[in-house]
Amino acid sequence: MGKGRLEAFSDGVFAIIITIMVLELKVPHGADLAALAPVVPVLCSYLVSFVFVAIYWNNHHHMMAAVERVNGAALWANMHLLFWLSLTPFATAWMGEAHGAALPTAAYGCVLLAAAIAYYILQTILVRLHGKDSDFTRALGDDLKGRLSPVVYVVGIGLSFVDPRIAQALYAIVALVWLVPDTRFEHYRKRTDAS
Repeated sequence: MGKGRLEAFSDGVFAIIITIMVLELKVPHGADLAALAPVVPVLCSYLVSFVFVAIYWNNHHHMMAAVERVNGAALWANMHLLFWLSLTPFATAWMGEAHGAALPTAAYGCVLLAAAIAYYILQTILVRLHGKDSDFTRALGDDLKGRLSPVVYVVGIGLSFVDPRIAQALYAIVALVWLVPDTRFEHYRKRTDAS
């Protein structure tokens, strides 16, 4: 079956997730810089979460551009990914409003970990659907960042109960690593178009 509806639905969900996150931001009470102080933790949580959602949208977009077709398993795997991503506004708000307390920071890490696992499952199903020797699988190549990110999340979740700031720093480092564009699909597409 075609992939158009999956892409359109996913894009809509990504947009809604970002909208919900921004609507959770509360306006400061006051008109000076001091009024911003109480909302700084929430703004920082929002910033990291916005980056994560943007990274997932970007990578999802590039991956789907390389996909030729989807099946029922891919549709459900995509819904599984969107489910975990849809919890991002809740986890973001809880961590921000709790000023980085241990349990909310660990819960935030659990949402990040679950989304990373869901993305891996989606990739695995698409590889199975397209075959090991397909253009899609060759474009996917070695996903080192995708394999290391869940490990960092697990470490961060554990460290949330030691010092939540360390866990938050680890989550931010993963986001920074992923900000370097993942161009595997673009490079593969250019090589195949040129030949």
